Amino acid sequence: MAAAQRIVIENCAIATVDADDTEYASGHVIVAGNRIESLGAGKAPEGLEDVVRRIDASGHLVTPGLVNTHHHFYQWLTRGLATDHNLFNWLVALYPTWARIDEQMTYAAAQGSLAMMARGGVTTAMDHHYVFPKGSGDLSGAIIRAARETGVRFTLARGSMDRGEKDGGLPPDFAVETLEGALAATEATVDAHHDDSFDAMTQVAVAPCSPFSVSTELMKQGAELARRKGVRLHTHGSETVEEEQFCKELFGLGPTDYFESTGWLGEDVWMAHCVHMNDSDIAAFARTKTGVAHCPSSNARLAAGIARVPDMLAADVPVGLGVDGTASNESGELHTELRNALLINRLGAHREAALNARQALRLGTYGGAQVLGRAREIGSLEPGKLADLVLWNLDTLAHASIADPVTALVFGAPAPVTASFVGGIQIAENGRLLLVDEDAIARSTREEARRLARIAAQA
Repeated sequence: MAAAQRIVIENCAIATVDADDTEYASGHVIVAGNRIESLGAGKAPEGLEDVVRRIDASGHLVTPGLVNTHHHFYQWLTRGLATDHNLFNWLVALYPTWARIDEQMTYAAAQGSLAMMARGGVTTAMDHHYVFPKGSGDLSGAIIRAARETGVRFTLARGSMDRGEKDGGLPPDFAVETLEGALAATEATVDAHHDDSFDAMTQVAVAPCSPFSVSTELMKQGAELARRKGVRLHTHGSETVEEEQFCKELFGLGPTDYFESTGWLGEDVWMAHCVHMNDSDIAAFARTKTGVAHCPSSNARLAAGIARVPDMLAADVPVGLGVDGTASNESGELHTELRNALLINRLGAHREAALNARQALRLGTYGGAQVLGRAREIGSLEPGKLADLVLWNLDTLAHASIADPVTALVFGAPAPVTASFVGGIQIAENGRLLLVDEDAIARSTREEARRLARIAAQA
């Protein structure tokens, strides 16, 4: 068998985000094929064979690629709307528009969402898609196609809703699926697209939307389906005080107790937001190793509150970062969430001790890999792991006078991405994507957003 071709990256600061938080002020990384072969201090060893490329990364910090753990790609077409609403009012305002999406719109929105993340250092993305209007086409296939074309590693959380307005839910009745239809379509998506191999580019999770849009039976049977298929489970949890009131009125339980009663706590589960968690809720997540997707910008945009991330981390709850949908985080970038997670959590009870720069970087890398169930393969720079890594240019006006590179990345302005690799394949260079046409995507998303707005206005 021919030896794997090597890429050598040298003269860079390195933050490995391994278990010991190993860092090198000036070091090297050797990529062989799609894996990290070795890394360490100083220059790469002499005499390496099959080197196809050498990168002098002076002035750069190399980190694991960022891992996004919560998003709604379709919302790229409804950015900038309902900007002064809380979650429930925002959903009521936008559900009627979202329920008119089709395959072409979904594909364009996925392209826009993925492109924005990938050009900013995301190498693993996920999409929680739960709106499937009748006759709208193959929406899951369109999303997966967009991810494949962009070159990022991807988890599709195949969502569902079966609790419409007539059953006390928030979505309009025409926007929900039946219990049987949602379960069948979810299983078909897992069967068609999930890959459980070490270097998988596409995985699928089972993801009923939320307690206020899903029946208890769909929650229970969804969990059974996921475990029968050996895939992960995802949903929204404890996002707002209104959600807690809703759960207590409808189920007689708070959100965490309700989730536990339906089989939705466990090391194969991660939940978005988890803003309103008391001590017993955090203890339940810690006991069951249930993960959290922390979405600081979206939580602030919708005035949901400040999640107790320091307390979750102290209890050993797995926590990653999420962009959330771009109707509640219009920037659509994950690297800005490193800074926002740190700053917003310092407004909470722990103040300046809430998070530091390295904890924020861990949330966006290894923490995200944990939450997606892929910490064995990605999330840190270690020999044998997949070569998903980013070269951040810190030799700029915005960063050059900050001595510590990790502090520069997290506290400073968004750092330019000189290069981003997924499985050893470069997908971005100098802030531009290499595998897709950003300008064409911008045009198509603008056209599809206008088409959706016209259709919704005529309804």
